[in-house]
Amino acid sequence: MKIFFYTGPQCSLCDLADVELQNASSFSELNVEKLNIRDSTDLYHLYGARIPVLKREDNGKELGWPFTTADVEAFLQ
Repeated sequence: MKIFFYTGPQCSLCDLADVELQNASSFSELNVEKLNIRDSTDLYHLYGARIPVLKREDNGKELGWPFTTADVEAFLQ
């Protein structure tokens, strides 16, 4: 499953979110693409005040911070 991980530079919450994502039992099966929202004006306007955000490619669902490993597990089901 492909997951987009919207993040930004010097984002301490993004670092915490990355840990929660990596702790998910299915992490090794995921294709995670980290996207720096500052690289795109559109992404910056969509996610600038919301990062970190995880988004599933298959169904478009998003999981915004704050979230736990259990939240990530449920999101991936």
